[in-house]
Amino acid sequence: MPFTHHSHSGQFCSHGKNTLEEIIKSAIDKKFIVFALTEHMPREQSDLYPEEIETLQTQNTLRELFEAYIQEAIRLQLAYASKIEIFIGLEIDWIRPSSLQWINEVFQLHPFDLHIGSVHHVHTIPIDYDHAMYAEARRVSGGTDERLFEDYFDLQFDMLQGLKPPVVGHFDLIRLKSDEPNADCLRWDLVRQKISRNLDFIVEYGGLLEVNSAALRKGLSEPYPGKSICKVNHAHYAAVISSAD
Repeated sequence: MPFTHHSHSGQFCSHGKNTLEEIIKSAIDKKFIVFALTEHMPREQSDLYPEEIETLQTQNTLRELFEAYIQEAIRLQLAYASKIEIFIGLEIDWIRPSSLQWINEVFQLHPFDLHIGSVHHVHTIPIDYDHAMYAEARRVSGGTDERLFEDYFDLQFDMLQGLKPPVVGHFDLIRLKSDEPNADCLRWDLVRQKISRNLDFIVEYGGLLEVNSAALRKGLSEPYPGKSICKVNHAHYAAVISSAD
């Protein structure tokens, strides 16, 4: 009985494909019983990606697009209720401590069924967009992947404390653009400690750790989180859930 709790469409997300309805029809054809719609929350003007700036997007147009997503998701939830259970959710982008106020405003738009807590930025710089931006975030962290990984997991801990998200997105996304994306990030003692701390907190508040196959689609040898973190989590007992992102 397949299911996924993290998805994006080309209709409402620049790195997605197909319309929301096409995705739901495909999920039904593949015998999914549960499918969560989780488009990205709108971001503030200072946090637009280069592709959004090039197409003259603004924080206002992103919010309008997100509101259109909510309306389409509601329509699909009702239209296909007899064939599949559709959750209407969103993926949170935690960028800085003040993100919480912006996130709470977004939560007022709809009584969402779930949200995914994710970190895509460190020092307000995207770390999964391209190698140049990753390198800049690494420079700000002190010039090494090790330091940047430490900062990433600290920011993730801030997000976990601030949101207590029901689903924690791509736990070790920081691997993607690093110099050795398939290396074991537990090779650094302080990074290992921060990972263990974050897993402990997820268990404490009852969150779910997603096993996200998007890493494989993007060329990594293991999903998010990698095998070594999954082994560490075996001692922490954070519940896991699968997704395709």
